Amino acid sequence: MKIFDAHFHIIDFDFPISENQGYIPPSYVVEDYLRETANFNVAGGAIVSGSFQGFDQGYLVKALALMGPTFYGVTQLPYTVTDEEILGLHDKGVRALRFNIKRGGSMDISKLDYFARRVFDLVGWHSELYIDAQELPEIAPILQQLPAISIDHLGLSEAGLPHLVQLVEQGVRVKATGFGRVEVNVVQAMEEIYKANPDALMFGTDLPSTRAKRPFHVTDIDLIQQTFDAKAAEKILFSNADTWYARSNN
Repeated sequence: MKIFDAHFHIIDFDFPISENQGYIPPSYVVEDYLRETANFNVAGGAIVSGSFQGFDQGYLVKALALMGPTFYGVTQLPYTVTDEEILGLHDKGVRALRFNIKRGGSMDISKLDYFARRVFDLVGWHSELYIDAQELPEIAPILQQLPAISIDHLGLSEAGLPHLVQLVEQGVRVKATGFGRVEVNVVQAMEEIYKANPDALMFGTDLPSTRAKRPFHVTDIDLIQQTFDAKAAEKILFSNADTWYARSNN
């Protein structure tokens, strides 16, 4: 089965890397990713900027050029970025703006409404939030009005799952990623999200699994295939994310 890897990181020390909350990530360049996924049928994916990369775009532009046109970038930008800079990144394959509420390194949540609308209106990008779903009620009124939003890592927490599912029913997408870092029953969460909206779940390896208690393993893919029928598994592993990221190509 084809896979669209909707969430992984490239960490290239030829570009700026900053310590975040006492953590410095390992090097993980394009060649490492390709070697680790060589036995999977990865047909596309999303390279996601981490907290430790701040607003650097150099590593992402390089990685996208190496990975090819079926891979897209998820970047962090200051809200003062110019339209010309956004358009330039779009031309290089960037398709989403990330707000890292959990770890920082991005614009803070106070800029979400303005910035998410701005990039969507200009280039059709969606916005991605790394946030504990327990915090979603505070910003739910904003999220419900935004045109295109996704939440990382199944919302991270069991307590936050009901809040996440409510937003899924209203069109928010969710990344089925980081199974080794979440405090949630992964199968239950995926089943509830899929029931709320079959188009919502998007699988990702989360490689190289920075700070996760357990790194990604092929059994994470097996779990999806064992939990869902073939049609649903295909949507989660490939077509949901492939459609979501490619929607702003035109």
